[in-house]
Amino acid sequence: MGNSDSKISFQRAVEQLGSPGPVEAGDVAVWDQLCQESLTSIQDVFSLLPAEEIRKLREDSPTNLSTLCYKIVEKLTKSVESSCRTSAEQQTVLNSCRLLTRLIPYIFEDPDWRSFFWSKPEPGMKEGADQTPLGKSMMLAICDLLFCPEFTVSSAGNRSRDEVDELINLDSCEYIWEKGVGFAQTPSQTPQHHHNRVELLRLILTCCSESIYLPPTNEAHIGGNKWVHLFTSPENRHALPLFTSLINTVCGYDPAGVLPYNHLIWADSKENLVEMALQVLVVTLDQDLPMDGDNPDGPPDNLFLNYLSRIHREEDFQFMLSGITRLLMNPLVQTYLPGSQRKVHFHQELLIFFWKLCEHNRKFMFHVLKSSDVLEIIVPILHHLNDARADHSRVGLMHIGVFILLLLSGERNFGVRLNKPYTATVPMDIPVFSGSHADLLIIVFHKIITTGHQRLQPLFDCLLTILCNISPYLKSMSMTAACKLIHLVEAFSTPWFLMSNQTNHNLVFFLLEMLNNIIQYQFDGNYNLVYTMIRKRTVFHQLANLPTDCSTMQKNASKKSKKPLTRKSSQIEDESMEGSQPARPAEPGTLKASLMKLPRIENLTEDVSAHPSKKLMDQLTQSLASNSLESGKPIAAVAGSPVQPGADIG
Repeated sequence: MGNSDSKISFQRAVEQLGSPGPVEAGDVAVWDQLCQESLTSIQDVFSLLPAEEIRKLREDSPTNLSTLCYKIVEKLTKSVESSCRTSAEQQTVLNSCRLLTRLIPYIFEDPDWRSFFWSKPEPGMKEGADQTPLGKSMMLAICDLLFCPEFTVSSAGNRSRDEVDELINLDSCEYIWEKGVGFAQTPSQTPQHHHNRVELLRLILTCCSESIYLPPTNEAHIGGNKWVHLFTSPENRHALPLFTSLINTVCGYDPAGVLPYNHLIWADSKENLVEMALQVLVVTLDQDLPMDGDNPDGPPDNLFLNYLSRIHREEDFQFMLSGITRLLMNPLVQTYLPGSQRKVHFHQELLIFFWKLCEHNRKFMFHVLKSSDVLEIIVPILHHLNDARADHSRVGLMHIGVFILLLLSGERNFGVRLNKPYTATVPMDIPVFSGSHADLLIIVFHKIITTGHQRLQPLFDCLLTILCNISPYLKSMSMTAACKLIHLVEAFSTPWFLMSNQTNHNLVFFLLEMLNNIIQYQFDGNYNLVYTMIRKRTVFHQLANLPTDCSTMQKNASKKSKKPLTRKSSQIEDESMEGSQPARPAEPGTLKASLMKLPRIENLTEDVSAHPSKKLMDQLTQSLASNSLESGKPIAAVAGSPVQPGADIG
């Protein structure tokens, strides 16, 4: 009953703000009613403050909206000054953060309001009052509150709340949230503290995400993101403990727990905190820094990127790598008890975070490549690439996964580690095979190229570049991977495909370079690939004899429109791994591809399959039997049939 009364009074206060007349700043009852009511969650604020109501307030009563923001920030700064010791003050802070989280996006979307938080204070303020911009006061107050004892952190030692120093003078390095990078102690954890951190971090994330509310024009993004600049600058005295707290919270999280089905018995208060901390990290590490010559009076450097690049201890690297691999593998782990482990699904943010780590800290990347732990990163990346290949809405996930593999493939150790045998612990929608992690990489890339949507065509160069980079180190390739690789050569060397675009020939160059590298450096172990190349020798003969006269080229280019190429498959459909699910198609309403529509790869290949059928295998067996009786007699080769090693293939 009391909660419903609070919501009714909250709605009345909102209606009063939307009235034509301005609400005086001295009307304490209205502002207190908005911030001190017992709103238990952010969902309550979202339901009580619909978007139409906020836009109406912004258009019809801009003075009231401006005064509301000032009053809310004022309550946050006063809570910092009083060290937020009482439960009433803590509730006021939470509701103030929820209100700002709801209001700020609608302030960002209006061009006339974008400078509101960074302009000079309102003219009605008294002389001598604090002239700090509203956005700066709010951000610094939130950072102070993130290390408030008995509100967001536990008190250090055995001291009571009253014995703790004033919040404004507190040494936050003693109150880092989790054990890990730069902090060896294990602080006590309280679910209520986790909940309070989430509310504060959500407001920080909303402010730092200003770019998504701006139009895609250069003028709207001039000056960079001031929120990120302030949050990661020396003006934020908590920059270092905040950075280590966020990283340790993410990398130290283990969603599995000790007991099976524990997530069905009690809620995990840390899951939302970890996801929110990871998103804040991704946003703050993605800031583009201005060049010194371009803007000498601009904001200072991003301290988060500076701290990230300076991590150097082996134990810190292992802590971060173990945490990232544990969270990436979590939704893919198969257990004997179905559904017994909690599954987390922030793999896209984890991949971006891992990308930033490798990009800004080369020592960390070398640590990753130093052992086979890198394979624990590669397997979930390949799984997500394979799963997202048919979904237009996840094209960003495809890009970040391919870019990570491209970055790692530039190092020798990456190619060497891929030779480790692969045991199918993660079900994927790919053919069953027995081989190494390199085989898995080739098969997944083949699946992406042949069955992915049109918007993935710009990634073909990257995918084949990765294969080129690792090719000198592949000791042995399975028959399945070899057939998939030659199938790509067959598809991309089709005359119509080569003539349809002036850059398509680069794809063939990459594939031929890969084959040359394997034959030159790893010939002995790659007998499956050599055998497949001999079987499909006509593909290479046709490529070597491509017509160069204009009439034939025009004929090949127009051939597709007259009579589509069809592939008469003579093979049995590849059997996928047990428990795997096919890639989900794009959801209705996703963006349509703006690239030129090309036929599917399987329609570009020749009539002869790159995979030996049962009939061809029987022919091979009979040929080998007859050859063993007549030693030295070459076997007559028919088009597309296997040949005996050593036979004349001229």
